[in-house]
Amino acid sequence: MKLQTYTPETPGDATRNLSQTCLNALAKVLPGLLGGSADLASSNMTLLKMFGDFQKDTPAERNVRFGVREHGMGAICNGIALHGSGLIPYCATFFVFTDYMRGAMRISALSEAGVIYVMTHDSIGLGEDGPTHQPIEHLASFRAMPNILMLRPADGNETAGSYKVAVENRTRPSILALSRQKLPNLPGTSIEGVAKGGYTISDDSTGNKPDLILIGTGSELEIAYKAAEVIRKEGKTVRVVSFVSWELFDEQTAEYKESVLPACVKARVSVEAGSTFGWGKHVGSEGTAIGVDHFGASAPAGILYKEFGISVDNVVAKAKALL
Repeated sequence: MKLQTYTPETPGDATRNLSQTCLNALAKVLPGLLGGSADLASSNMTLLKMFGDFQKDTPAERNVRFGVREHGMGAICNGIALHGSGLIPYCATFFVFTDYMRGAMRISALSEAGVIYVMTHDSIGLGEDGPTHQPIEHLASFRAMPNILMLRPADGNETAGSYKVAVENRTRPSILALSRQKLPNLPGTSIEGVAKGGYTISDDSTGNKPDLILIGTGSELEIAYKAAEVIRKEGKTVRVVSFVSWELFDEQTAEYKESVLPACVKARVSVEAGSTFGWGKHVGSEGTAIGVDHFGASAPAGILYKEFGISVDNVVAKAKALL
């Protein structure tokens, strides 16, 4: 499978744009890949550029215009996946609008239909559209759903890795939560790491005993990475963990999980621009989960992140309180 790799020198981009790069690369080598968006293709970035629209008279084309009907879109993709013809369907909308198609997505999981759900505008980072469009509880709700993979990549490598996982899981649907805002390509991320669900991207400790573990997902991994740099200057050792998929991490061996989140390290801080529900499992009773446990607001993303404490300064402050 030919997926692009990225370095920190590669210009940053929104993961929704990186997703389109992946889809177009995959379409060249996967003749069965087809799909589209609920009338949001220009925002979801789901257009397969080398193909036209799938219609009655153009069955060889691969862009499906589902229209503004999220539940119907998911149901159609379930039918395509379960038909048994080898087609790999994807569909897209804003992450918050999964509320309109949750029934179809649950049937994907229940029916072992490997639909790829491309869900953009994944947090308060979408900005001025405000609380009606800013998902808060959605990550937690899909993590609670059986037999579905909830993936939240942080940059180009992790977006490519998420697509690799999604394409390979033909009896389990995948949800990719993707950003509207630009994100840097971070040192230490990898396509291979995504398959583990959670993995270390930065660590200056020895003996698997860092003073502190910072955990981030998606657009907040950058915040964890920068906070670690600040805390290290004060003489503490810090491990930064990217937690792309809780489900994939849960499937790893006990030895691997211990190598990433050693039980002896109680000082842990997670940062994610969504509900903190469930994070206690990974930060422990002595750790701290930074998130958004209330509805969003209409303002530029940078202002919202600062006001809601999704910031390097707040992560540093919460971490110092544990050390």
